Amino acid sequence: MLSSFGPAPRRRSVPVAVGKVTIGGSAPVVVQSMTNTDTADVDATVAQVMALARAGSELVRITVDRDESAAAVPRIRERLDRVGVDVPLIGDFHFIGHRLLAEFPGCAEALAKYRINPGNVGVRAKRDRHFSDIVEIAARHGKAVRIGVNWGSLDQELATRLMDENKAKGSPMTAQEVMREAMVQSALLSAARAEEIGLPRDRIVLSAKVSQVQDLIAVYGELASRGDYALHLGLTEAGMGSKGIVASSASMGYLLQNGIGDTIRVSLTPEPGGDRTREVMVAQELLQVMGFRSFVPIVAACPGCGRTTSTVFQELAKTIQDQIRDAMPEWRQRYPGVEALQVAVMGCIVNGPGESKHADIGISLPGTGENPAAPVFIDGQKAATLRGPTIARDFQALVLDYIEQRFGDGANRKPAAE
Repeated sequence: MLSSFGPAPRRRSVPVAVGKVTIGGSAPVVVQSMTNTDTADVDATVAQVMALARAGSELVRITVDRDESAAAVPRIRERLDRVGVDVPLIGDFHFIGHRLLAEFPGCAEALAKYRINPGNVGVRAKRDRHFSDIVEIAARHGKAVRIGVNWGSLDQELATRLMDENKAKGSPMTAQEVMREAMVQSALLSAARAEEIGLPRDRIVLSAKVSQVQDLIAVYGELASRGDYALHLGLTEAGMGSKGIVASSASMGYLLQNGIGDTIRVSLTPEPGGDRTREVMVAQELLQVMGFRSFVPIVAACPGCGRTTSTVFQELAKTIQDQIRDAMPEWRQRYPGVEALQVAVMGCIVNGPGESKHADIGISLPGTGENPAAPVFIDGQKAATLRGPTIARDFQALVLDYIEQRFGDGANRKPAAE
């Protein structure tokens, strides 16, 4: 017997304002990304932030690692504001963040959030002092802080202490379990310390980045059960290409399905010369296929088989998908709600008509040996039959007309089939 199935209720977390964006609470899961330019290169960084924002990144993190990059941040913010790109910027600080924020107040003000790693702000007494300095600056400027623990730069004093305590137990945990516990404790203890210093809970986001799927699931499960801080999900060093996509989707998909996670980043290693916006698309697609958010119209297409020796359906599906991606920045403004559109491009008669009927608009192209006709279905009803060498172009025109009729302004705001 079939039973209803869906994601677990969203874990209740304290909402955090990051510029115009809210993380946690009842807000949708937020997509963010990070530049890989030298932040001191204002032109290159502005260009990449604009590209990431255009692709749909709702927050963009930039590296602030030295004086020159800190000095560049206000100019980057000013340039972005001048061209109407108001995406909030997050400063990524390691080792000397306390000094850079103190010596470059324009940087501290221009950023919407600071990301600090409690494992590398200093050692012993310096660690507490440097951490306090950053938190005090954040509180003074009204900024949010992400306390980002990382597997590769974990607080070694904490890890060593937990290892020693574990050895004294009658039934000790494994080394891996101790490291997971150290990650969780580092994040929670640091958050508690930030609150003591004066940073309110609604300005704190936690993350605990690891590189293995099962570790990420275990660590975030513990973080979610022990507190109500907003959580940033991400698999660090996820890898390149399909490996990075699969690992990120498997781990974050599981957590999201269980109601854990308020903002995500898919940390893909780009191909040499590759497009940095790829990680934004993957994050959006993960949230969309799981039913959490809609970002772009979905194009359903069959994988092909011996019935589909023609490549027309593949070429048409790619053309439609690329056209949608390229047009979305304009369409979001011009056609509110268009991101929920579903298009089907099918390659033969087996599933073509059925899939096309389920979509808002779909086409069933002729497979090998089938009559050279392509029925088009709009809102579940057969609306036209296309023939001849211009099938692909004609269907594209029908899709654009449907979008205009259904999502456009004025009296034409109704399904195109009516």
